[in-house]
Amino acid sequence: MTTESAFVIELPEGHLAIHDLTVGAAAPDAPVVLAVHGITANGLSWQRVADEVHHRHGPGAVRFLAPDLRGRGDSRSAPGPYGLATHAADLASIASIFAAAPVLVGHSMGAFVSALAADLHPGRFAGVVLVDGGLAFPVAADLDIDATLRAVIGPAMDRLSMRFADPAAYLDFWGRHPALGPVLRGPAGEAARLYITHDLVDASEDDSGDAAAGDGAGDGDGDGRWRSSCSLEAVRADGADVLSDPQTHAAVRRLAGRGVPVDLLWARRGLLDEPQGLYDDARLAALDVPETVRVTEVDANHYDIVLGDVGVAAVADAIDRHLAASPV
Repeated sequence: MTTESAFVIELPEGHLAIHDLTVGAAAPDAPVVLAVHGITANGLSWQRVADEVHHRHGPGAVRFLAPDLRGRGDSRSAPGPYGLATHAADLASIASIFAAAPVLVGHSMGAFVSALAADLHPGRFAGVVLVDGGLAFPVAADLDIDATLRAVIGPAMDRLSMRFADPAAYLDFWGRHPALGPVLRGPAGEAARLYITHDLVDASEDDSGDAAAGDGAGDGDGDGRWRSSCSLEAVRADGADVLSDPQTHAAVRRLAGRGVPVDLLWARRGLLDEPQGLYDDARLAALDVPETVRVTEVDANHYDIVLGDVGVAAVADAIDRHLAASPV
């Protein structure tokens, strides 16, 4: 049930898909926002933020681009090797194609990709907005990546080995998620449904990706027709970099040292809407966030920080600060 993307970058094998979430035709000199999704998400996760940006600025005043990263959504055919540096290079290519120095905004894993892209490609991006991601503590070298990812992202990881009878079953699966379920039942429900179902592919017709059928759980069924578009190989490689790549972990500090504008927005609640989020004041103090990074706490959980009203407004505020400071 993937949604046709506005732009496609052909690769020697497969392609990269980019959603143009701009309202109306973008003006030739419109600034560009390049939005980067999380580890098992896709570009349509940014629809509500894009709508808010355009509500504030008017049709065509800001071009809002949101790629499906390699191994997800319409970019599921794009080959490895995966890893955050590969995604960073893809973002730099997108910026070059659109002849722009975009404001990067990244959610969760996308925040780590955004920080690394701005660090590895100096001058290519105007600034970086990190949304509940981008900073991490170092971990042990022998860390079990799969076990850690399952512990952190839970159902988002579990679904990669599941099959679903139909799109309704997939939506039912997410409807029970403590953080995303309320979004699906609320005012942002339509945008959330489009984002979630964009992840679905017909397993009987589409053999790209490598998510293997498992025993199934809940509405998931090993004999079901539908599966997630996410490549398990991509998720593992990208998750390993988020958890343990020293270059990625140092990116925010290097950006701050070069004077690149950086915002960090952190969600008060976690991935399952639990009271403890990924960050808190004590963790941020221990991470010794550079003083030049603007830090904002948001009354949201890890998912509705880009889908719910409070989170969307906070992210749009941060984007506006960067747009105001960026040369057109």
